[in-house]
Formats: sequence, C-alpha cells, structure tokens
Amino acid sequence: METLFYIVPALMAGGAVCVLVAVARQASRLRRAWRSGLTAQARCLRAYTATSGGGTSGSAGMHHVYEFTTPEGRAVRFAESGGPATVVEGDVVTVRHPAGQPERATAHAPAPGLLAAGQGCVCAFLGVFVAGCLAFMAAVHVVFSASGGLLP
Repeated sequence: METLFYIVPALMAGGAVCVLVAVARQASRLRRAWRSGLTAQARCLRAYTATSGGGTSGSAGMHHVYEFTTPEGRAVRFAESGGPATVVEGDVVTVRHPAGQPERATAHAPAPGLLAAGQGCVCAFLGVFVAGCLAFMAAVHVVFSASGGLLP
C-alpha cells in the first residue's frame, strides 16, 4: 500500500517533465523558424475554433490551416493552433520556416521575449510542481520510516 504513495507522485512528476520537454521543443521549433529568415506568403485555407474540456470550465482556441509554395515549387500545408482570430479563410499571411524544413513553418509573428517569458512561467510552475511531488514523497518516507512501515 505504501508504494502507492511513491508511485503516484513519481508518475505525476514524470508527466510534468514530459510537458516541460514538449514546451521546450515547441519553443525551439518556433525560434528556429523565426531565426532562419526564410519567409513565404501562405493562404489561410481554414480557420476554426476548437474547444476542449467541455462544461463550464472548457477552453477554446483558434486553429488555422495554411498552404504555401516553396521556391522549388513544392506545396506545403500545415496546421497551427493559437493563431489570431483576425485571420480568416482566404487571408494571405507571412510564414517563416527553417531552411530545408518548410513543413515546420509558423505563421506566428516573431516574439522571442514573449516566448521566453511564457516558457519561463511554465518552467517555474512545473519546477514547483515537481518539487512538491518530491517533498511529498520525502514526507511519506519519513512517516513510514518512523512508524515502522505501517500507518497507525
């Protein structure tokens, strides 16, 4: 039974680390696209709102599907979430992509300071969360050690 008090917080901390890795990858992908200097004009093929959570605590976010042509003549289509609500179907926007990887394009305007601030906030929150999980596990260890391995 006491292993449950170690496994659950360890899984929660592991999940938080996975989210942290995903956030770092996304931020790195955006930074590479912004720094590359390669741009193209893309047409918004579809704009829609996706909801998640449901009920009164659900959230909604804008999603867009863009398509552009590379200088080599290859058509590239990609979907992106978190775009501005002012972009609608048929609009032409500037997209940025890393060299040799047009499928990793983004229509988000460069905002490295905002990206760093958001990433820092997520890292701080998840760091505190993981520290809380570890503190809980340490407290459980102390309680179980003091009681001889059984709860009173």
